[in-house]
Amino acid sequence: MIRRFYRDVSVAEVGSGWQVMLDTRGMKTVGGAAQIVPSRALAEALAAEWARQGEKIDPKDLPLRDLADYALDVVAADASALARQLTAYADTDTLCYRADPDEPLHARQLAEWEPLVAAFEASTNLRLVRVSGIVHRPQDAGVLTALAQRLAGENPFVLAGLEVKTKLAASLVTALLARDTAEEARALALWQAACLEEEWQAELWGRDDEAEERRRIRESDFLRAWRFVRLSCEA
Repeated sequence: MIRRFYRDVSVAEVGSGWQVMLDTRGMKTVGGAAQIVPSRALAEALAAEWARQGEKIDPKDLPLRDLADYALDVVAADASALARQLTAYADTDTLCYRADPDEPLHARQLAEWEPLVAAFEASTNLRLVRVSGIVHRPQDAGVLTALAQRLAGENPFVLAGLEVKTKLAASLVTALLARDTAEEARALALWQAACLEEEWQAELWGRDDEAEERRRIRESDFLRAWRFVRLSCEA
């Protein structure tokens, strides 16, 4: 930790974006670039992280700052590369891989996952392959191309948040559905659906405190990334 070196925290409009000001100094990223974000809402959320620091600054208590830095220092340098990486998750999306039809888990997956996949298909006009068992079946190349094109149109801040959500849920479908919801309760429901198999195992064999704590942390990270994306998109 380092000692707090500023008194006042504010936000200022800079060009076409917004920047956190610590006293009169504009924030910079870890890489040294001006930390200019696309919306006032996101800048104010970043400012709130700095404002709540005490006499010493805890870097772990600045998670949105870290995401903004990543978006600017890493993603913005080659956003198309990240778009391609995220598209690859669609080829093995958790929501498309189900147990064999004669297994009890399959019915639960069908009830909880199929409406989500169907909603995603309706919103994108794409058709995803469903798989029973563990043998990989690739998605249609045209579907992957369309998804890559959609992702390529997102700004680096949205892509940074989508990456976090996709990796945590092992599901691009979940991340993109959350991208388009403004309600935290809905985002939480999507996260919980992605964790169906973990929940199924816990119901069968009992709950492990350490595993539950790990899932709680991942849930918090997912919702923070969802919030980061929403804030990035606000006018």
